[in-house]
Amino acid sequence: MKVIQVGIGNMGNTWLNAVLKSTEVEFAGFVEINDAIAEEQAGKYNLDRSLIFKTLEDAIANVKADAVIDVTPPRFHMPMAVTAMNAGLHVLTEKPFSDTMEAAQAIVRKAQETGLVQMVAQNRRYFPSVQTVRRILQSGEMGRVTAVTVEHYRHMTFSNNFRLHMQYPLIVDMAIHHFDMMRCILGCNPLTVYGRSWNPPWSRFDFDASASVLFEFENKAIVSYNGSWESQGGDTSYNGNWRFDCEKGVLWMRDNQVYRGYPEAWNKDMDAPQEPQDMDYLPYAHQAYLLHEFYEAVTTGKPPITTGADNLYSLGMVFDTIKSFETGSVVRCGVPEV
Repeated sequence: MKVIQVGIGNMGNTWLNAVLKSTEVEFAGFVEINDAIAEEQAGKYNLDRSLIFKTLEDAIANVKADAVIDVTPPRFHMPMAVTAMNAGLHVLTEKPFSDTMEAAQAIVRKAQETGLVQMVAQNRRYFPSVQTVRRILQSGEMGRVTAVTVEHYRHMTFSNNFRLHMQYPLIVDMAIHHFDMMRCILGCNPLTVYGRSWNPPWSRFDFDASASVLFEFENKAIVSYNGSWESQGGDTSYNGNWRFDCEKGVLWMRDNQVYRGYPEAWNKDMDAPQEPQDMDYLPYAHQAYLLHEFYEAVTTGKPPITTGADNLYSLGMVFDTIKSFETGSVVRCGVPEV
């Protein structure tokens, strides 16, 4: 399968590496508006400079491709997706799906009209630790999940990056991953959300880079999310640290490892160890998993899990959270319409 990658700087490096390592997908061309980035990446990855175009329209007119990988900022996702699908090309869009719910819904409608694959790159579902936790909880062996606590703290080092000027950067650009992971692990959607956001005095971001959010899910689990992109120490992994309080014990996911504790052990010894759990095996992980799933969807018709239609629920969590920030009220999470 041949793809055009739109945007080859910054996050584009991850997709350049993923495709170059793939045995199923290869590049037909590239789109990059910044000449300096285009030249630098061409040298770094030994790319054919004649295949780097200024616009997606130019790339489509000059190369034969099956699909597009869109690694542009969120506000460009809708026009890129529509342009690609109007040309009969399937689309894999980087998260967040779009900068507005209306634009995301327009992409989903276009995919439904054309019958083309439209997938969102929610790669953090596909870590062995996440899939291990999901399997254990959904097996029922831990009993009912009553509470989930998620902590994500990072001191981000962006320089001249659009995220520094983005409204609610933690929620829009990072928590979209964590919110999607919540849905993946719990196997259901949220009912309500209440949150507060703020910007630390030392922040380099123009807008709020810290937040606390509380969700109630359909299975009645209460999920507490706390995070900051202006942490001054004690950074977590990008996936964050998770605690699942269950009827038959506690499950932790820390630094992408999984641990379990049992009530009987704690009753006997307050210092009882948290038992490491064997990780589920994934033949592909992260972007490699997404790329393989995208390839299978395009070539075999097997629907991907993180379709645009499904991702409207995760994106909706972002916008409902922002609505709660701005109104100071509990917000009922809606069912996204197309």
